[in-house]
Amino acid sequence: MTQQHSSRSPGLQTLIGVGTLALAGVLAVGAAGTSSEAGYAGVGPNFLPWVVAVAMLACGVLLIREARTGGYRELEEGSGAERGDWKGFAWVSAGLLANALLITTLGFILSCALCFVLAARGFKGAEGRTDLGPGSWLRDAAIGLAIAAPVYWMFTQFLAINLPGLTATGWL
Repeated sequence: MTQQHSSRSPGLQTLIGVGTLALAGVLAVGAAGTSSEAGYAGVGPNFLPWVVAVAMLACGVLLIREARTGGYRELEEGSGAERGDWKGFAWVSAGLLANALLITTLGFILSCALCFVLAARGFKGAEGRTDLGPGSWLRDAAIGLAIAAPVYWMFTQFLAINLPGLTATGWL
């Protein structure tokens, strides 16, 4: 069975809906375990998780209905490669894990810039690009810093949301 035919299988399409229902259930369990004490504007911290859980539940039901009544009728042919690029996946995963592990040590700006560098390396490799020398790494680091620094400053200085910093000044 080719990949084209397997993606059009009503059974596999139904599994997508079932998976969506399962994720909605996990979110509902999390929302139920979150405090419902009313905060700002009369809503508690569990309001948004409940909204997302209900929306995902509705999407799951609609996906299952669509799959069981003829399948996804407007499904386009896939445009990607037949197989995933595992090296690229590993680079992007390493970036996300490094960010999670180092954000309290390096601070938000440096850990997010590192995440960007590693993810960019993964995406470039998956595209088959060969410009992966030191200049490419430095350019990606500069772009990562140019993205992460304003985000950090906006959250900490303008919105008064505490993000992990490298120094106590609030600017790094």
